[in-house]
Amino acid sequence: MTEQLAPGVFRIPTTRRDTAFLVEGEGGYTLVDVGWAGAPGVILATLAELGRKPSDVKRVVVTHAHPDHVQGAAALRELTGAPILAHPAEHSWLARGRVPAEGRSGALGRTLDRLPKLHWRPFRADGPLIDGMLVEGGAGLRTIHTPGHSPGHVVLVHEPSRTLLTGDAVFHRGDLALGPAPLAADPHLRADSLTRIGGDFAAVGFAHGPALTGHGVDLFHRWLEDLRKTTA
Repeated sequence: MTEQLAPGVFRIPTTRRDTAFLVEGEGGYTLVDVGWAGAPGVILATLAELGRKPSDVKRVVVTHAHPDHVQGAAALRELTGAPILAHPAEHSWLARGRVPAEGRSGALGRTLDRLPKLHWRPFRADGPLIDGMLVEGGAGLRTIHTPGHSPGHVVLVHEPSRTLLTGDAVFHRGDLALGPAPLAADPHLRADSLTRIGGDFAAVGFAHGPALTGHGVDLFHRWLEDLRKTTA
């Protein structure tokens, strides 16, 4: 069920385990992540619920090039006409249609990436996401480069509502965590990357796990502060 996480920010569960986000801006929406091959249908159904049409998606921002975030991206671009933006370090992966062997630190991750079901239709990004960049038309959506899970992983901050969208930089499956190290490109970079995230957030949305709002965000702030102490 679609959830309004903050004013202008909507959380879309594309499966029971995966989430995309719509951010309302000038003349339409910015979609943050897509999901698996079946996700475009869910996203278009959500747009219909909001009384909007596919062309109201004006751009797609992908936090990183893993199949559960981009497998449906090429199809969604065809359905909406929206350009796809990603950090330059992810562009070659998107064009390859799979995570390369060097994109995982563990043998388990490299083995899983050989499976065709974890590949996607190759495509080229239409533009870059640069650290500190304010996404054009994104109504205050700012990029923070957080390498580790992948070389070009980014998180997004919706500055007007003080909402953080973490991608896979943080997982929320029962507890807050950095996620499985074997599935990360360089797990040792992840904690340091997160120390770059500043600010007092009013809401936190995760690609995997329920969002945090209200007093629940205090849990995230405490977790992030503890992480900073371990990397100091």
